[in-house]
Amino acid sequence: QVQLVESGGGLVQAGGSLRLSCAASGRSFSNYHMNWYRQAPGKERELVARITWSGSATYYTDSVKGRFTISRDNANMVYLQMNSLKPEDTAIYFCNARYYLGASGGDYWGQGTEVTVSS
Repeated sequence: QVQLVESGGGLVQAGGSLRLSCAASGRSFSNYHMNWYRQAPGKERELVARITWSGSATYYTDSVKGRFTISRDNANMVYLQMNSLKPEDTAIYFCNARYYLGASGGDYWGQGTEVTVSS
């Protein structure tokens, strides 16, 4: 059974840092891009960061560039280091694994971890 389990969310003051973790299990994810999405109250889910299946390339949405860093290791773990947090980063953060050739080949989601940034 494939599972993605996020952890590391919480309440932090503006300017602070959090490190989110995603533990993926149930299959090999070596051919999967790993993504972090977030959904703020009343807003659509948005892609925050992506790391390719090989780990050789990353993508960040403009609002987090220079503040967030995505990484992955060989043990099916994915991380999102979040620095200089802002109140607008408040959201539920979701880990996603998507087959590198497209979602039809596999698309898995975690349950999410909540991040609240106070001003």
